[in-house]
Amino acid sequence: MKVTVDVECTPQEARAFLGLPDVEPLNKFMIDAMQARIEQNIHSMQPEEIMKTWSSFGVQAQDQFLKLMQTAATAGMGGFKGPK
Repeated sequence: MKVTVDVECTPQEARAFLGLPDVEPLNKFMIDAMQARIEQNIHSMQPEEIMKTWSSFGVQAQDQFLKLMQTAATAGMGGFKGPK
């Protein structure tokens, strides 16, 4: 014998029925905090700012970055053979 029960309810109703805590306030707090951090740090995500930071390390960092990008592009085209 097989019995099937279909229940239509919202996620909030299901959590309340199962006795689970309401995490919406915590979720809203976490999302707001992450959004604030992103807004504070968005200027550092611009390519010009990244290059300024890396250029302070010298030409070697730029060369390593270029090699990294070339390796990634080669690997993306199916040509990655490992380190040379």
